[in-house]
Amino acid sequence: MRLVIKIAGALLESEETVQTIARQITELARAGHELLVIHGGGKIFTATLTRMGITSRFVSGLRVTDRETRDAAVMVFGGLLNKRLAGAISLAGQPAVGISASDAACFLAEPMQLDEREGSLGFVGYLTEVNVDFLRSLWRSGIVPVASCLGLGADGELYNINADHMAAAAAEFIRADRLIFLTDVAGVLDGQKVLRAVRGGEIEQLIRQNKVSGGMILKLEAAKRALSGGVAEVRIVGGTVSRALLSAVHGARCPGTRVLPIVHTAAKAAHGAPC
Repeated sequence: MRLVIKIAGALLESEETVQTIARQITELARAGHELLVIHGGGKIFTATLTRMGITSRFVSGLRVTDRETRDAAVMVFGGLLNKRLAGAISLAGQPAVGISASDAACFLAEPMQLDEREGSLGFVGYLTEVNVDFLRSLWRSGIVPVASCLGLGADGELYNINADHMAAAAAEFIRADRLIFLTDVAGVLDGQKVLRAVRGGEIEQLIRQNKVSGGMILKLEAAKRALSGGVAEVRIVGGTVSRALLSAVHGARCPGTRVLPIVHTAAKAAHGAPC
């Protein structure tokens, strides 16, 4: 199975959690799955910017990224966090390599426009292409690619990409069988209750009813994009739960929330009933 695993930046703050996730990734890779790991790091990035005296500003949930902020993003995402996670997976027993947009031009991007004003977000981009041949060469060699949320523009500049959006787009480009969001909450919540399954057609309703907010809206929007792009299933899972990633892949006890595509009645049997 070809999997995209997106790891929330909040999970990277705990060394114990990183090691737990790394062991599960190792187990999946050894079982023959082709993995693309994509990580965020918003909280650590914000803390780094604060130490550098750089103020963060957000528009529609996206961080406005001037050149100074972008350069710090490359240091944090493409450097510190990327190498920390790749190193943890390698030490867990499965060779992993941290890759960034510039490496073999593996992730290409274009600047994102907001309200039809080009450049209003600065060096914020969206994913336009993935070098799948490069990823295949790593998989054939038994190496897990660990990608930071950066894209290379045609102008040679690096662009900061929202990690949830990047994971969804990458899952579409590489024709992933499943996209898994490992996050710091148990799944999609309705109050205190975890929704075990959400159909793609229900996402807009959840947003309109204010049952989800903040980062979860971005994840659900990303999930909707992935499903419309051909990804069969998306799961949003609490990354601190023991063996949650393995269960999300193997289907055992269906942790977190399954996000399923809209299917016609005749096709529902092929997807199976939600847990």
